[in-house]
Amino acid sequence: MSESSDTITFLGTAGARVMVANQIVASGGLWFHLGGTEILLDPGPGTLVQATKRKLKATKLEAIILSHRHLDHAADANVMIEAMTDGGLRKRGVLFAPRDALDEDPVVLRYLRPYLGHIEVVKEGGSYSVGGIFFRAPVSHHHPVETYGLVFNGGRHTISCLVDTRYFDELCQHYKADLLIVNVVRFEPGGPFEHLSAPEAGEIIKNLQPKVAILNHFGMTMWQARPWEVAKRLAEETGVRVIAARDGMRFDLSELD
Repeated sequence: MSESSDTITFLGTAGARVMVANQIVASGGLWFHLGGTEILLDPGPGTLVQATKRKLKATKLEAIILSHRHLDHAADANVMIEAMTDGGLRKRGVLFAPRDALDEDPVVLRYLRPYLGHIEVVKEGGSYSVGGIFFRAPVSHHHPVETYGLVFNGGRHTISCLVDTRYFDELCQHYKADLLIVNVVRFEPGGPFEHLSAPEAGEIIKNLQPKVAILNHFGMTMWQARPWEVAKRLAEETGVRVIAARDGMRFDLSELD
């Protein structure tokens, strides 16, 4: 990977309980390399192992972001904080997380918090920066715990990460970007859990018209439907290039040019 290239590495594509618990595909979150700044989003189970396998060094991270406290998004938060800070020998890095991930039934251990340079609470409508990269949390998602998607401004490109949520119309108003990464847990709408389905993702892509859309975070019904085939159908329906993420896939943002 060139030091000057802007990339996103998909450390794992599993979403929800069954896929993650059985590691049918890997889990592990997204690793951003933007303008020389490295940021980890949603370190689920196996992040450290997957990152090491991809030759990504935790000591180069400048920030870890949790979209919410569920274990498939936050289980490796503690080990990644320790790795980022050389076991606490170097006080550095920023943790961005919703309030309930820190205070109510916290997922970040208290003994690790002083290792960090700073902890910042993510709120609806909040804007944040790290290493010259700016991002915002435009709207609170409809999910059982406090949850925020993110919109990054990496300089040349904008990137939206539409994480776990039940569909609601405002989603189509807040995530306009060059690249849309959308968590698609369910193949069909409905069910007891608040997650997006493939048809709902298609509606969002059709409305937002990103240059590229990447489907990610697959539940069992999406996996059984073959995400790459779902992506192909959504591309035909929306007129947008749609990709199904794969474990270890590295997307170079120059493909947006």
